[in-house]
Amino acid sequence: MKKIKIFLASSEELKPEREQFEIEIYRKCKSWFERGIFLHLDIWEDVSARVSISGSQSEYNKLIKDADLFVFLAYSKVGMYTAEEFEHALGNFQATQKPFIFTYFKTPPDDGEDSLADFKKKLKKLKHFQSNFSDFNDLWKQFNKELDRLEIAQFAENKKPEKNTGQINFNQKAKKIVNMGNVSGTIKF
Repeated sequence: MKKIKIFLASSEELKPEREQFEIEIYRKCKSWFERGIFLHLDIWEDVSARVSISGSQSEYNKLIKDADLFVFLAYSKVGMYTAEEFEHALGNFQATQKPFIFTYFKTPPDDGEDSLADFKKKLKKLKHFQSNFSDFNDLWKQFNKELDRLEIAQFAENKKPEKNTGQINFNQKAKKIVNMGNVSGTIKF
């Protein structure tokens, strides 16, 4: 069974969306059981409320470090803890190409707080295109599509693009199958 760890970061104002997200992840997990995929969702409400020597946020950051997917939700603001969680996920991604990061912004009734605008500017500097959603059904439709794409790719890690030099680089052990009508064979390089 392949366990895919998902960390969902958002502020208190999106509690209904987090609760619905948890339900839909469980449903997806049930539908993927026969494929040998288990989706494990962590949200801040699941972490123990006991005092931690390094602070509660460090406990969330440990979960983020181990996550395969990081989902960021925002509505009218980006709280300091949610922003820290994003920074932690981004730092891990830049160092290890993990976790896959997804950002979703619920359309606010107005422009939202300065923290929201500042965060969107940060994403723009990272050349990241955020996704917007109008309600939970819209959010789930978008994220479910991403899950399906990742499952097809077997949740493979991101790879830095190789610099294209215009030259073909052949692996010494590579084999090429040649088929010309009735003539077939293997060419070893």
